[in-house]
Amino acid sequence: MAVEQRYRVVDRLEAGGMAEVFRGEALSVQGFKKQVAIKRVLPHLAQNKSFISMFLDEARLGARLNHANIVSVFDIGAADNTFFIVMEFIDGCNLKAVMENFRQTGRRLGVKESVYICMEVCRGLSYAHELIDDEGDELSIVHRDISPPNILLSKRGEIKVTDFGLAKATTQLEKTDPGVVKGKFSYLAPEAAMGEPVDARADLFALGIVLWEMLAGRRLFLGETDYQTVKLVQQANVPSLQRLNPEVDADLEEVLAKCLAKDPADRYQSARDMGDALAGYLFGKQLKVTSYDVANLVKEVIDRKTRSPKQQEASIIDRLIQEELLRFTSLDDMSGSDPSLGDQPLSPEDVAGAQPLDASLFENPADWFTDDAEVGDAVASASGTESEPGWRESGLETGGEELAALLESDAPTMIADVNALRASAPPAPRVPSMSEPPPERAPTPAPPKAASVPPQAAPQPAPAESGGGGAAKWVVLAALLLLAAGGAAAWFGGFLP
Repeated sequence: MAVEQRYRVVDRLEAGGMAEVFRGEALSVQGFKKQVAIKRVLPHLAQNKSFISMFLDEARLGARLNHANIVSVFDIGAADNTFFIVMEFIDGCNLKAVMENFRQTGRRLGVKESVYICMEVCRGLSYAHELIDDEGDELSIVHRDISPPNILLSKRGEIKVTDFGLAKATTQLEKTDPGVVKGKFSYLAPEAAMGEPVDARADLFALGIVLWEMLAGRRLFLGETDYQTVKLVQQANVPSLQRLNPEVDADLEEVLAKCLAKDPADRYQSARDMGDALAGYLFGKQLKVTSYDVANLVKEVIDRKTRSPKQQEASIIDRLIQEELLRFTSLDDMSGSDPSLGDQPLSPEDVAGAQPLDASLFENPADWFTDDAEVGDAVASASGTESEPGWRESGLETGGEELAALLESDAPTMIADVNALRASAPPAPRVPSMSEPPPERAPTPAPPKAASVPPQAAPQPAPAESGGGGAAKWVVLAALLLLAAGGAAAWFGGFLP
């Protein structure tokens, strides 16, 4: 019997370190098709119980959330120990792509568009923060990852919040221990960066960071390392926007200051209050802005992306994922069981959450082998701890003193070899001293004129070379030096015993 296919992958939308998102089609009877987004856990995390717990939390919370400013979740399933979430497909881009497009063209987002986008996000957050269950109890949902990539904008100007994977709720599967830090470091609230409990006001601080960055055209809290970034968040020093953007007035600066207050008690106490303040600013300044303005921002990003060369994805990957979707099985029981582990529920001991960010917990690579004696000895030997530090040529392992002693012990043999070579050489002509009278010689033809070179054009001879014997003396000395050097080289090269 043929397997009925419920979802079909069309193309890949996003890929990150934990999951990837595809555009797909939901298939039903009579050829009914609906575009959906399929989020798939990467294989190396499929066995990570902590991550799967958060993934299931996202699916369950998303299934409860039904609001125009929140991405809806339709289905969740598993196939070959890989988990999928089927969500509403938003045809457009995320806010990060819009901000990046403006940055690349040397521009900033307009004030009215930036305020309007954050006002719409507040509508979605207000719904999530105030959501109650069937018994009338508050779920106390906190998104905890409000950032530009998780704010989606459609071609029609819709603004939706997505990715509640790190959300905290009273009904969540994974309980967060006190002091655990979750979320993107650059968009943490100060209390989250210090490992303290967070509530809905942490989302408002993160949204305030997003608004500040849209208006400033640069990042607010970004250090060279994650630790430095967290320290900047803890300090919560916010530069004045009026110095960076002349379009920002004192009233908007006041709204931002309240959003980005270090103390949660000094911020807006609800997303409803923050959204109302942003709406009041737009109406008070008589700034007309609608979803059409947002649609124009999205259109510009899409047009720019269309002009860029599109990279071809490996078709074999798409085929493998398509085969997994053929075995897609919806999870009817959302009570917290992990289908890959049978019917055993996940216990707190099975779920290892993130650890608090503490500088004292950072590892020093120099201490990695302190407990391994064998590896430690090898490292010490390789680093030359038993000898004096300094430059060592390859192959010269003998110390300087030992090499000098070796040369001294073999010096007699070397001298004898040089003497033997000197004895076998032809006898050199006798060179008269300067005190002896020049010997009588038979008349010889006059030397060629070339022999008497003007002093400025010839090397300066020694006084003893006024006669013809001076040149012979230098020839003999040069020959003796060459023979001595040759004997030494032959001895060092091993050609002489």
